[in-house]
Amino acid sequence: MSIVNKGFHGRRDQVTTALPPGQHLTSDFPVLQAGPTPRIDLDRWRFTIGTELGTGHTWTWAQLTALPSERPVVDIHCVTSWSKLDTRWEGVSLDTLFASVDTAADFALVHSYGGSSTATTANRSARPTAGRPGCWCPICTSGSPRSG
Repeated sequence: MSIVNKGFHGRRDQVTTALPPGQHLTSDFPVLQAGPTPRIDLDRWRFTIGTELGTGHTWTWAQLTALPSERPVVDIHCVTSWSKLDTRWEGVSLDTLFASVDTAADFALVHSYGGSSTATTANRSARPTAGRPGCWCPICTSGSPRSG
């Protein structure tokens, strides 16, 4: 019996030790979509948060991009097994959007163009941030007219 099994390829380097088991490092940004990127007229584009009472809070593209934005740098560990370290993002925080929404809900169901959806927490302390990583991959947050 050998002391080294067939799957052993030596010690992991310092970069790969930051990866969860089963993940592989990528330097590019995998595109996870079916079909071409849609062309959306920004004059017709809307972002809406609806509450459990049916109240809607809507922003146009111009209104959304006029809000304060953040520039977090985070590690992404996607459920499809790829990881991308030190990923730079820029955009409006969910905290900024939820600040104007009166809700008792703990979670939000997010729908995007093309029919995809995902759930996120409406509870600020539980949402991913630069200090608390979470799932912010394009398959989960698609819907930006400039994504893809």
